[in-house]
Amino acid sequence: MPPKTLPARRYLLTVFALVLALVCVSHSGLAVAEHTKFPDLYEASIAELQDGLEKGHFTSVDLVKAYFARIEEVNLQGPTLRAVIETNPSALRQAAELDLERRLVGPRGPLHGIPILLKDNIATPHSDGMNTTAGSFALLGSVVPRDAHVAVKLRAAGAILLGKANLSEWAHFRGSVPSGFSGRGGQASSPYVPLGDPSGSSSGSAIGTAIGLAAAALGTETDGSIISPSNMNNLVGIKPTVGLTSRAGVIPISAHQDTVGPMARSVADAATVLSVIAGRDLRDNFTLAQPPVVPDYTKALRRDGLKGVRLGVPRKFFTRTNANIIAAFNASLDIIRGLGATIVDPADFPDFSELEASRNESIVTQTDFKVGIKQYISELLEVPTGVKDLADLIAFNIAHADEELVQPFWTDQSEFISSENTTVNQAFFDAVAADKDLGATRGINGTLQKFNLDALLLPSTVAPGPAAIAGFPIVTVPLGFLPPNTTLAPAQPTRSSGPNQPFGIAFMGTAFSEFHLISFAFAYEQATHNRLKQLAFPAAIPKTQLADVIGK
Repeated sequence: MPPKTLPARRYLLTVFALVLALVCVSHSGLAVAEHTKFPDLYEASIAELQDGLEKGHFTSVDLVKAYFARIEEVNLQGPTLRAVIETNPSALRQAAELDLERRLVGPRGPLHGIPILLKDNIATPHSDGMNTTAGSFALLGSVVPRDAHVAVKLRAAGAILLGKANLSEWAHFRGSVPSGFSGRGGQASSPYVPLGDPSGSSSGSAIGTAIGLAAAALGTETDGSIISPSNMNNLVGIKPTVGLTSRAGVIPISAHQDTVGPMARSVADAATVLSVIAGRDLRDNFTLAQPPVVPDYTKALRRDGLKGVRLGVPRKFFTRTNANIIAAFNASLDIIRGLGATIVDPADFPDFSELEASRNESIVTQTDFKVGIKQYISELLEVPTGVKDLADLIAFNIAHADEELVQPFWTDQSEFISSENTTVNQAFFDAVAADKDLGATRGINGTLQKFNLDALLLPSTVAPGPAAIAGFPIVTVPLGFLPPNTTLAPAQPTRSSGPNQPFGIAFMGTAFSEFHLISFAFAYEQATHNRLKQLAFPAAIPKTQLADVIGK
């Protein structure tokens, strides 16, 4: 049976046609490689890759081979960045099918034949040959009932699911463990600071995208897990409104805060991916609250997107921010004013003190996780380890401490234990309501209304909290890098900071304001082009390019 994601007409092909087409592509590729300037995979945009595919300069098979070779260079060798837990053994076959489809009937759209990494909490079927484990041995070999909805949408758009990215295990919800560590994937690290903190929990998605191990990646966020690693790895990250993208088939933390979003090297690429994965899904009732028509977010890519816009700066959040980041942020305000925006500074949250003192988020997320993880496991078709709920996961980790609770840095599971001790009670429902009031009604929305703002502007490092409890969107864009004379922090096991560590600037808005935020972010990005002002450290930059694999 052909995959359900392809129209039936595209399967009126013979084996002979497939073989002939691939042979022709292989031979023509040898000639093309001698005369063509290929895009550098470190920075290649989705549009550039698509242009090369359309012109026949290279194939999706070539892309997959090149990305696989790049992963091989730096993942477990060289700097051992540990960005990718496993690659997709079906990727080359899927790429060949998509190449043939392109030749016979044309591309489906901008993601046709484009390789994308998925965070290892986003389900893909066992038949693909990949696991879905949140980085934990407890779910190794488990069989999911179906693709996650966002994976279905990527496949339907013609994207190739290249592999599963490493992450902070259980999306950083097991305990006080360094970001980027999972039992299965090991300790990931930054491509900008040797042994640097990659942040998390979408650590591998960020590392892999930052140095061109894939065209882009999907991450997930509960509180900071897209924005923070994008901030620390020099990327554009979009944390969508809760309910814009389906969480069905995603290993959960919190039904009230979880969201899935793109991590990319440019605003245009992130907008392209978001346009594909957004939309309603009957398996996730939060998506039924979104507007009936999903915008084409690429139409928000306007260089004049900041003209006439009012942005507010909530300064009270900056107290925990590095002075170099604040200085770069302050300098960016003049650029943004020069692009036609009005800056209201300060524009502080009316309920700032209450928001900072609140502990409701922990009540919500810990209670949600205990319920959600039991539900997720109950829907699996097979679970070889026999775990059924959170108590079983805690026991599994103790029984397999050599793999999961690894000395000396990775032994904690206090978040699991706190979550196991929760109950769905009135205090939980009160905390949910309080979070919405503090984060949304009197927080982000209250501030936007008080100062008549279109969005809020702040350093990405302090952006996630309010939007997390409100369920509201953020777009982060590269802003700058710590100075070359920054002290290199000790590796315990990763370095908290060091020379050339990236940081970003964030645009935050009300529910379903992604189109506007993307427009603001794009205008700023195009005026600054900050990302390429500093490359990853040399050993972290893979050398393999398309010319190295074409015709081979």
